[in-house]
Amino acid sequence: MGIRTDLAVESFYDDRLPAGVRREKRGRAFDITEIVIDDDSCLETLGKGKGRYITLEGRTLSRFADDYEDMVQELAGELSRLVPDGDILVVGLGNNDITPDAIGPQTASKILATRHLRDELGSDEDAFLISLRRVSSIAGGVLGQTGIETAEIVRALAEQLRPSGIIAVDALACSDISRLGTAIQITDSGISPGSGVSNARKELSEKQLGVPVIAVGVPTVVDMHTIVRSLTGTDTDADSPNMMVTPRDVDRLTERASQLIAFGINLALHPALSINDVRGLF
Repeated sequence: MGIRTDLAVESFYDDRLPAGVRREKRGRAFDITEIVIDDDSCLETLGKGKGRYITLEGRTLSRFADDYEDMVQELAGELSRLVPDGDILVVGLGNNDITPDAIGPQTASKILATRHLRDELGSDEDAFLISLRRVSSIAGGVLGQTGIETAEIVRALAEQLRPSGIIAVDALACSDISRLGTAIQITDSGISPGSGVSNARKELSEKQLGVPVIAVGVPTVVDMHTIVRSLTGTDTDADSPNMMVTPRDVDRLTERASQLIAFGINLALHPALSINDVRGLF
């Protein structure tokens, strides 16, 4: 029975990396692991295609952490390495009515949207606001709510807005319970919403949308079979019922993780802002 996880760091967990896969460690506020996959040879076996997968692991994502500002700055720095110049569309994936799946919509609600400012403000008004990068944000819900695939919504928006890149934020699944709510994954390989809970929808990727797609996510669930295997070292019967398990304080986890991600995105997209500027927005 395969490991069910969205995290590349859990798919390549030992020192024996396949050909074409490289790993690098760094970080100050976070323990950062970057895995670079040179081709699609791991796509069929591990579900990880060509790209860079950066995992930031901390003890907590809480805004009350002593090094919170350093965490935000480090996250912004890692995002800045992947996000292209130009207009950016931020997409919050997931269902805001289901708490473990609400990180995307809650993050989108905290993004500084600036695409409209140049049209709304005259040239003789606030030059600083007009100078900010053009950013738009949306949380379009899920197929069961709208009857529309998220990929269809994003594709239509991308055709209309013509952004230079897309940042897609979603909740993830992990295989190690210690990473629930404590890890952030950033990747330039795109994302298939719902893949971690075996409900994969159409992927959001550069191949499908024609512009770079940077996926950002935090694990909020782990499946019961994976927990049993990690505790006992044995697989459960394939016919045994399974379920997704989430922490009992998932509401607090979701709120804190979405705020941290939003702060990091805002600083990465608008480097002229300080963390106090961003904090004052919400």
